[in-house]
Amino acid sequence: MKILLLEDNDKLNQTINKRLGIKGYRVDSFTDGQKAYDAIENGYNCFLLDINVPNVDGIKILKKIREYYEEIPVIIISSTVELDIIKEAYDLGCNDYLKKPFFIDELEIKIEKLCKIAKDVIEFDKDYFFDFKSSLLKIGSQEVRLTKKERLLLNLFLTKRNEIISYAAIENYVWEGNFVSLESIRSLIRRLRKILIKEYIQTVVDTGYIFKI
Repeated sequence: MKILLLEDNDKLNQTINKRLGIKGYRVDSFTDGQKAYDAIENGYNCFLLDINVPNVDGIKILKKIREYYEEIPVIIISSTVELDIIKEAYDLGCNDYLKKPFFIDELEIKIEKLCKIAKDVIEFDKDYFFDFKSSLLKIGSQEVRLTKKERLLLNLFLTKRNEIISYAAIENYVWEGNFVSLESIRSLIRRLRKILIKEYIQTVVDTGYIFKI
């Protein structure tokens, strides 16, 4: 699972990053709100946001996240006790609020509860079953074993179904942030389209793709 962490306290940022890394999560950590704001589309499964940070505050970042993604969990971690701000965060769609100071164990519990990538087995259409752990896709009586990149791409699409996914988001999630050519992405898309048979994957010109169900 890939997490965006925005926390301007260097020590707390490093502590959270280290603990989540031990749990096996991939964490992109930021102390500057503008940099976090610019990274929102990079294929995250969960957002951890402080509110009072330099340049762009966590509320504005939360608002942008909800403009792009309806379902990806957002956890606010903040020392603010202003009820108006807390209410605004919930009204904008944050899933939970954790007041500082807090126990890192509590944060881990909230992440495990809210920010799972997906169920191990997903039924996403009649007769379509996807087992993420085994990379097995069942279409009716047919079984297809996906490659690692095909598996990651399908999982990305299923966690963001009916949402526009940019080329950069695919690159960051499937290739783990390593640069790849646009043709490499298109080639992977063609392979997955062929496997799925139905036209789930639609091209958004000059932007990326959308998985329509």
